Amino acid sequence: MKLKSYILIAFLSFFIVSCGSKKTVVSSKKKIPKETTSIKKMPSVKQNQHVKNLTKKNKNLNKYTLTYIKKYAPLAVIKMHEYKIPASITLAQGILESGNGRSVLASKSNNHFGIKCHKGWTGKKVYHDDDKKDDCFRKYKYVENSYNDHSKFLTTRKRYAFLFNYRTTDYKKWARGLKKAGYATDRKYPTKLIKIIEDYKLHEFDKVKKSDLKKYKREEKKNTPKSTPVPTTEKAATGKTHTVKKGETLYSISRKYNITVQQLKKINNLTDNTLGIGQKLIIK
Repeated sequence: MKLKSYILIAFLSFFIVSCGSKKTVVSSKKKIPKETTSIKKMPSVKQNQHVKNLTKKNKNLNKYTLTYIKKYAPLAVIKMHEYKIPASITLAQGILESGNGRSVLASKSNNHFGIKCHKGWTGKKVYHDDDKKDDCFRKYKYVENSYNDHSKFLTTRKRYAFLFNYRTTDYKKWARGLKKAGYATDRKYPTKLIKIIEDYKLHEFDKVKKSDLKKYKREEKKNTPKSTPVPTTEKAATGKTHTVKKGETLYSISRKYNITVQQLKKINNLTDNTLGIGQKLIIK
């Protein structure tokens, strides 16, 4: 009788231990963190009215730049209040670096500031020819991630620390300071940023207070013009296309294909000489 009792107790003990071990295995599974979600509700900074006022005074402004301002001015203002970087600078850099959001790097990888992988980057990567063949660039799920990375890039690197001694309304010092700190190798980089800021009056966004973000109501979608579609290679099948590389200008590209700068601008609906790395130009 005692032998049967011992056997029964041993069996029950084995069964309990087995069940317990299974529960431990199941509970040890870790959830994979989700990627940063997109900002679904962007506050208005009266960007639509801003663009409307601009076009009243000058109908020849670049329509792609105007569309970019409508989309991303609120994001630049949000980042200004989070990181103390002028919204005008962030917006102008995004416009210049991404070719108004139309470059290959921007349209396929949501990288609007040409930020490379650098040491410690564990996110997704893409490769494009830049300073060297197959340079590694960061790939983002959302444009918002690119803007956030740009802000962190400037605030966490010592060489940019002196910039934060400047006021957020002094866009000229910021533009020249970025070049001094080595953000870009282009000698005309500050001039290009300042021209974009002044042509499109982006400095007005530097005056938007944090409290104003809550006051401005989100404007109705029906009042927002649809974005102009980016010309595809198929639409340009009747001619050639050229992908803009670092250091190239409209003049150097026009010389390469034996056409005038004015013809090149007319074919591509360009109203100024601003180009972005990776931007595709139609060459007839």
